[in-house]
Amino acid sequence: MLQIADKTFTSRLLLGTGKYPSFEVQEEAVNISKAEILTFAVRRMDIFEPSQPNFLEQLDLEKYSLLPNTAGAKTAEEAVRIAKLAKASGLCDMVKVEVIGCDRTLLPDPVETLRASEMLLDEGFIVLPYTSDDVVLAKRLVDLGVHAIMPGASPIGSGRGIINPFNLRMIIEQSSVPVIVDAGIGSPKDAAYAMELGADGVLLNTAVSGAGDPVRMAHAMKLAIEAGRLGFEAGRIPEKNYAVASSPNEGLIT
Repeated sequence: MLQIADKTFTSRLLLGTGKYPSFEVQEEAVNISKAEILTFAVRRMDIFEPSQPNFLEQLDLEKYSLLPNTAGAKTAEEAVRIAKLAKASGLCDMVKVEVIGCDRTLLPDPVETLRASEMLLDEGFIVLPYTSDDVVLAKRLVDLGVHAIMPGASPIGSGRGIINPFNLRMIIEQSSVPVIVDAGIGSPKDAAYAMELGADGVLLNTAVSGAGDPVRMAHAMKLAIEAGRLGFEAGRIPEKNYAVASSPNEGLIT
């Protein structure tokens, strides 16, 4: 089970809802992924306009928890304002804090992310900040009291996979809250690797919505995350620099 604050989920796959070729493909991909948490950018939706078509109309919302994100925010104050807008709509009290500090790399602003997280915690939100793979920043956020941390594997939408597995492993080992790898995942092998390192979950968007067949890719990511988690829990054999025979030497016929 994935436990975030007082919420429990059976799926460890969190799925973004942007950039799908059609609502029909989006709905089918969401369904086959078995994801229970769906994230969306509040700024890209008029959530108070019932006549505007959006993905919410295509889904049975009783099956999902919504995770609005503050994409587009450049300051803590902007992130808090966006989060309050989502909460006022009655959608969810969870929020993914996203405060971008660099337009070229889309990496988060560490100072503003910390400020926004603290402000939203004071407002009573369930706070899941998107961060870089900075080990110290992740520790500061956990110490602050966030409910999960979401370090990027690599820049948003790059599909480059996990660039720095050492840092990611250190973040996971020192965290007392769930670690959900977010951004940069490109293929099922990347998702499985994140889970093998000990991540509690993976958030995907472009890797699925931008695939040649988003529905098949959503299914593949589901299986990869399940396999990676099972592998982590099973405990892999240690790596060695030399061969070790798989059959015992004792009892050989001479």
